Amino acid sequence: MILSKYNLNKINLPVSGLPDEQIFELPEKVLQFGTGVLLRGLPDYFIDKANCKSVFNGRIVVVKSTDTGSAIDFDKQDSLYTIYTKGIASGQEINEQVICSAISRVLSATIDWNAILEVAQSPHLQVIISNTTEVGIKLVKEDISKHPPVSYPGKLLAVLYKRYKAFNGSAESGLVIIPTELIIDNGKKLESIILELAHLNKLEPAFMDWLESNNRFCNSLVDRIVPGRPDKALNDEIEAKSGYTDNLSIITEPYSLWAIEGDDHIKSVLSFYEVDESVVITPDIELFRELKLRLLNGTHTLSCAWAILEGFATVKEAMADEAFIHFITPLMFNEILPAIPYKIDEKVAADFAGKVLDRFRNPYIRHEWLSISVQYTTKIKMRVIPLLLNHYKLHNAIPEHMVLGFAAFIRFMQIKLSKEGHYTGIVNNREYKVTDSFAEYFATVWQNVEPNIAIHHILTNTDLWDTDLTVLPGFKDAVIERFNSFK
Repeated sequence: MILSKYNLNKINLPVSGLPDEQIFELPEKVLQFGTGVLLRGLPDYFIDKANCKSVFNGRIVVVKSTDTGSAIDFDKQDSLYTIYTKGIASGQEINEQVICSAISRVLSATIDWNAILEVAQSPHLQVIISNTTEVGIKLVKEDISKHPPVSYPGKLLAVLYKRYKAFNGSAESGLVIIPTELIIDNGKKLESIILELAHLNKLEPAFMDWLESNNRFCNSLVDRIVPGRPDKALNDEIEAKSGYTDNLSIITEPYSLWAIEGDDHIKSVLSFYEVDESVVITPDIELFRELKLRLLNGTHTLSCAWAILEGFATVKEAMADEAFIHFITPLMFNEILPAIPYKIDEKVAADFAGKVLDRFRNPYIRHEWLSISVQYTTKIKMRVIPLLLNHYKLHNAIPEHMVLGFAAFIRFMQIKLSKEGHYTGIVNNREYKVTDSFAEYFATVWQNVEPNIAIHHILTNTDLWDTDLTVLPGFKDAVIERFNSFK
């Protein structure tokens, strides 16, 4: 039995996990660019939760922007899908299953562009959400009268211009626009691209005034691991118990965060924030960015190479190892947390760090270390170097766990170009592939030189780090000592 509106009353789930029939009659308040699992597991989850509590009372029209994949499953299932939330929160195991009814329909930008422009003219529309990957938010100099425009900013500008025309530029017709792409100041960047593209298309000054005065582009930060579909064993088990099949099901971790930069007006529009404390609307989201960037991403980055060198394939495997726990816990609490270059309440930071460890322990999420290692050098530069420099500024002492993480990174990047054209490394007779924009540099550095010389070159390379790391007292010698402890 396939999941659909018709079959809802035949499904073996608690009432709390099933959508009420009245939800299907709610107006379409949100236009969402992207069908990806992050959007379906985070913003759409919150909107569905609010609708079930009669708070937001609006559904989502989803735009499928690319030609890959298809919307057939959404059509077959009336855009319903299951969200399985499994993992650890505050030491307790979480196991939740809900059928999400937030999405009303999925439209193809290529096939259904006229229908999308009709949504733009709806009096019910209030919000636009996007996740088109970081590459999606870029300026493409194009004519927005194309059917449809190529880029996401082009499509968005076309939608906004159509709306402006439909409502004669009324102030009330302005929208709240929230990109969730993982780039800093994503709202401001998208707005600047939209304004430049409007100028390039020579749109009238009155529209430009309406665009800037009555539309709100909000910076936002999303944080939730949503790997996609459950593995086959878990999926088969759940479907056997529930009595239905679902080709759109996704699994998520319990932790979630959607931090949105905004004021009381934004809160009034995004009323779904009221039903879940994980949706935070505040004038400044920098605190949340720093916590995520340093405590979650920074810890991942400094642990990644050491875990790979020790033979762990996933974060879950490493978290079951006592030696790894003895490394990662003091790294996070004693070195990273105090070195965050932002004023953060100690209790807030410690609470966030505890949640990070819960997330790392999640037995249902397969998070591979090699995936985390992609673009490793850039991640070290962005996430770790500011912490390292601030640690020395505060203590002028060697951070032994950061040193271990950095030495492991250098050992991981002891690579060469394979016959197949890939950059690879070897540890304990195991070969691994490195995906890094600086792989060629590292392969060159390691050619026919002693480790001490190679490490010196790497640490003094200001093109990599924007600073000479050998000026930090004792850091170079400590890195070399730790490096030599690896096989």
